[in-house]
Amino acid sequence: MSLTTTSAKNIAHVLIEALPYLNRFVGKTFVIKYGGNAMVDEKLKNSFARDIILMKRVGMNPIVVHGGGPQIGHLLKRLGKETEFIQGMRVTDSETMDVVQMVLGGLVNKNIVTLINRHGGAAVGLTGKDAELIQVRKLTFTRDNPEMNVPEIIDIGHVGEITSINTSVIDLLIHGDFIPVIAPIGVGENGQSYNVNADLVAGKLAQVLKAEKLMLLTNTAGVLDQQGNLLTGLNAERVQALIKEGTIKDGMLPKVHCALDAVRGGVHTAHIVDGRVEHTVLLEIFTDEGVGTLLNSENAN
Repeated sequence: MSLTTTSAKNIAHVLIEALPYLNRFVGKTFVIKYGGNAMVDEKLKNSFARDIILMKRVGMNPIVVHGGGPQIGHLLKRLGKETEFIQGMRVTDSETMDVVQMVLGGLVNKNIVTLINRHGGAAVGLTGKDAELIQVRKLTFTRDNPEMNVPEIIDIGHVGEITSINTSVIDLLIHGDFIPVIAPIGVGENGQSYNVNADLVAGKLAQVLKAEKLMLLTNTAGVLDQQGNLLTGLNAERVQALIKEGTIKDGMLPKVHCALDAVRGGVHTAHIVDGRVEHTVLLEIFTDEGVGTLLNSENAN
């Protein structure tokens, strides 16, 4: 069936709008944190895979970092193991860490790799333990306890904070024309495995690689004002004002802080985008308006 004149014009307009971005981003690195609905809805999963492959085919270097919290929780529930969270972080004992490695490093990671490869890409799955990609130390934090004279030290088990990123294996894969797919499992000095927040892994990796963009896929349209309108073009000063007035709060807070840390660390722009929208990655990169919240380095320090 032939295209109508209107359809042809629309397609031509999209291609023309994308052209300057295609020219600008050839050879640039993009770190995409993949999670939420985009990981479980079949249509969204397939559109994400095609987006990543197209980026690679036109000369960009996409790197995927994925989460998997719901999948971990589902398996723990099937095993009859209770899940505990403290300040939004999963308490990860040795048994839970085994499940985290099985789910993130095995099931979820290999499913994403298979999906991309099935659509014609060349993806390679890694965890942070491969070539000591993500080096961490044990994360502890404190909280005030009225019954104690000093703050209480909280131990949440095998949860790590990043100390360094070894990009050598990433560089090899990129130059070999592969798409790295990374599970957020870190390695400590003693070789022990640690669970690491996927947003933080993506942000730190983007900084170390001096990526053009960090993209965080979420289950919301982005940062919204108090009337529900999408906000974009944010810098550190504007973000602090939005936090102070209570517009940015709850689960959006750590994502915004992660994005700001990235642009402070040398990433050109960071984006919080709606993973519930088909081809959201391409729409954010190749269109003038985009589909999410952009944070830039202007006044980021």
